[in-house]
Amino acid sequence: MESSYFEPIAIVGRSCILPHARNIQEFWNCVSSGEDCVQEVAEERWRLDKELVMRGSSDKDNDKTWSARGGYVEHFSFDPNGFQLPPQELQGLDPLFHWSLHCSKVALQSSAKVNLSKTGVILGNLSFPSAKMSRYAEETWLQKIVATDQKTDPRNRFMSGLPALMIQKALGLGLSGFALDSACASSLYAIKYACDRLQSKQADAMLAGAVNCADDLFIHVGFSALQALSKTGQSRPFHRDADGLIPAEGAAMFLLKRLSDAEIDGDNVWGVIRGIGLCNDGRSRGLLVPSSNGQIRAMQRAYQNSDVQPQDISYVECHATGTSVGDSTEVVSMKEVYGNNPVYIASLKSNMGHLITAAGAAGLLKVLGAFEHEYLPPTLHCDDEIDILKDSTFHLLRKGRDWTEPKRAAVSAFG
Repeated sequence: MESSYFEPIAIVGRSCILPHARNIQEFWNCVSSGEDCVQEVAEERWRLDKELVMRGSSDKDNDKTWSARGGYVEHFSFDPNGFQLPPQELQGLDPLFHWSLHCSKVALQSSAKVNLSKTGVILGNLSFPSAKMSRYAEETWLQKIVATDQKTDPRNRFMSGLPALMIQKALGLGLSGFALDSACASSLYAIKYACDRLQSKQADAMLAGAVNCADDLFIHVGFSALQALSKTGQSRPFHRDADGLIPAEGAAMFLLKRLSDAEIDGDNVWGVIRGIGLCNDGRSRGLLVPSSNGQIRAMQRAYQNSDVQPQDISYVECHATGTSVGDSTEVVSMKEVYGNNPVYIASLKSNMGHLITAAGAAGLLKVLGAFEHEYLPPTLHCDDEIDILKDSTFHLLRKGRDWTEPKRAAVSAFG
């Protein structure tokens, strides 16, 4: 298959709402200081006694959870003003919509020169019920009596695709927008498709990123049923005793332009995308058993049409969720691609847990912050790393360090 050159894409805007971080500065403060943002779920979040859904190690009930810990967004207040829709049209929507709208607006405002008629949006979004969709289902199916002014806005039942459409309308974007769900790879898929639109000249600017604001009880019970949730309630990427992931919520968005246009427009360029690789594993041993061959293909494709090669990379922000099989498989895959080149590696999931659809976007934010501050933040809870790392040239960042090597990095997000 004939390859085509990947035209460099500039990241000229960025924004986030993440655990303990309502903006980019708070995010960097958390990550650079090595803050652990994982905590116990708030009492009111699940709307029932936690003891009713907690199970012990011997409990076989799949409708319960092993842990009540996660990475949570707190103290965020949505401002419905400043959009091209009436404030009252936005107020009854789930935080899923509010986070997506807020982050998109902030990212868009990062550039003084944006042709809205030639701007679109692609949003990675987990197609699980949101909290307000769950409430709407209760009111409808159980014929729950609710005061008129307390009824859930019925638009919340369209939690999969509607957020992208709301962004498009609320910001007055002239190009179509859509949402996609590629599980944990969603945000990088969204960015890749946004780059495609820019490179084909269909768009002059694109908003791309992802949100995860699924009903937290649904997530905890679901991941327990999948045998993926940490029974100890700890997020420990690359740790020998890691026993599963800790879910997290949040959103991160980017404003992208062709690098040539960003330079002409005088934009502040936070980073340049020089290649993206996508791959579907196909049939494997199971839903939670990653394919090393698939990961290798994705990474290799990122370099095939790029002017950067694996030996040019000094840092990789890994997917590393804190599952022994998944983390080891990722190292095997990286060995095949990066060979014996010395590379620093880390995982944001040690700070915030697994942001699922937004994981790749948050990892990219971390890389952009490392570019800006010339500093590589630490990975937490990795005092006893998995054996496969000990025989490799990958250096797990237990402590933060100045980034003196060439500022070229890779980000992985595997679904």
